[in-house]
Amino acid sequence: MRPFSPFSIKTKLGTLVVVSVFITTGLLLVALRTDTELRFITVFSVIASMLITQFVAHGLTAPLDDMTRVARAISHGDFTRRVRGAGRRDELGDLASTINLMADDLEAVDRHRRELVANVSHELRTPIAALRAVLENVVDGVSEADPETMRTALKQTERLGRLVGTLLDLSRVDNGVVPLRARRFEVWPYLSGVLKEAGLAAAGRPGLASGSGGHTRNDVHLHLDVFPPGLTAYADAERLHQVVANLIDNAVKHSPALGRVTVRARPGEAPGSLALEVVDEGPGIPEAERHRVFERFNRGSANSGEGGDGGTGLGLAIARWAVELHGGRIRVAESARGCRILVTLPGAPQAAH
Repeated sequence: MRPFSPFSIKTKLGTLVVVSVFITTGLLLVALRTDTELRFITVFSVIASMLITQFVAHGLTAPLDDMTRVARAISHGDFTRRVRGAGRRDELGDLASTINLMADDLEAVDRHRRELVANVSHELRTPIAALRAVLENVVDGVSEADPETMRTALKQTERLGRLVGTLLDLSRVDNGVVPLRARRFEVWPYLSGVLKEAGLAAAGRPGLASGSGGHTRNDVHLHLDVFPPGLTAYADAERLHQVVANLIDNAVKHSPALGRVTVRARPGEAPGSLALEVVDEGPGIPEAERHRVFERFNRGSANSGEGGDGGTGLGLAIARWAVELHGGRIRVAESARGCRILVTLPGAPQAAH
């Protein structure tokens, strides 16, 4: 319930009634003392009451007319209009603020939708064009269907498959149909398996791509650091796999030649919680961009060269979703060198939902 405000509409209407009665009573007293005819007093009283009512009514209906125009514009797809008077200290001010907030949300959703269509179109066009060029060369006899040519075609097909799979994950996220199946497991063997899959993917083993990007660099050393050795975690193993794999994939892509990516696991500050870190030796993320790195299709200004191979800009968005599904937090932490992504999971069964 909205707290009482001295400027509420109820207060204004009550004041209008009191003022009207006061004016009428005052004019009647004047008539009795000055022998003025009652009909003149009645006319003056009606006119004064109408003027005051008109003034108050205009202050109440003008914002409603503005809200109607803005709502009609929003219904036709114009999300740039805003209601004036959101600073009013009454119910109409609250309503104006709510409509403006709704318009902000709808404008953001519409912008994300447009960006999604544009980015997906761009991401699909590149591998499709490459695959088409390879197949046309084979059909036209320009090149032979040798293993090397087929590997090129297969690489583009796998890239398409990864993108489609990631988009399906995002669709499940938006529809809220991904259940969380949390269980307790030992961290060392679990993370060791994730790193092994990442290494096999880099070695060119099809079907073992660890993340949405599926990096193919094999000049980066993956290092696992878990303490204590018997550390356990409570999480959905499949969802956590998406987190770690995508973070490794991102770190490897941005690592220098012969660089090192470290996956570190420690107990969290709260009992039963888990703290995961993925640290690389790359250029790092500028502080001004850190709040955007987990947005969909955001690749950052540093994502060029080696880091730009086949990345969709969706891996970190998927990682954030999976962490938040556990009730945890993911962020870019301070690091003297490279990029350091910190993931904290609450671990308690009641926090997983």
